[in-house]
Amino acid sequence: MPAPPWRSAIRFCRACASPVEHRVPDDGDTRVRAVCPSCGTIHYENPLNVVGTVPTWGPDGAQVLLCRRAIEPRWGKWTLPAGFMELGETTAQGALRETQEEAGAEVALEGLFTLLNVARVGQVHIYYRARLLHDRFAPGHETLEARLFHEHEIPWDELAFRTVQETLRHYFADRRRGRFEVHTGDIA
Repeated sequence: MPAPPWRSAIRFCRACASPVEHRVPDDGDTRVRAVCPSCGTIHYENPLNVVGTVPTWGPDGAQVLLCRRAIEPRWGKWTLPAGFMELGETTAQGALRETQEEAGAEVALEGLFTLLNVARVGQVHIYYRARLLHDRFAPGHETLEARLFHEHEIPWDELAFRTVQETLRHYFADRRRGRFEVHTGDIA
């Protein structure tokens, strides 16, 4: 099995604080893991889920709400409201929370829309289509501004992430077709 493209950040055991070894465990696993030689704890590192929405406005969903980032990475770039899923919440709950936190927007979810794997950074990005309940926004501390855009106004060269670009391209293509699908893919 080839080594993962990233290095484990785990240096000490979370159970007993002893230094860990990075090796294939003796339990039949086939991947290198952080293994504690003192207490035997095997530490697993798994992908992070990024959850968010494609908030739309208008009877035909012609406008999409974007947020301009007030945090790194990609400070000042435009994005869909999204962020890391928290323990104890579903993907839908996390998407609603992130939309409220980043844009101060109230939405009704309309279904899963994109699921994009970003394996090189250990993330899965999940976006839901969402209908804005009103056009008032109150951006949170992670957002410089929140604004509605028609397709021809989208600042394509100023989008923060490829997952956002792919999701918006799918949204506008599906909107033109008059039928929304669930889209999956891998981002290199």
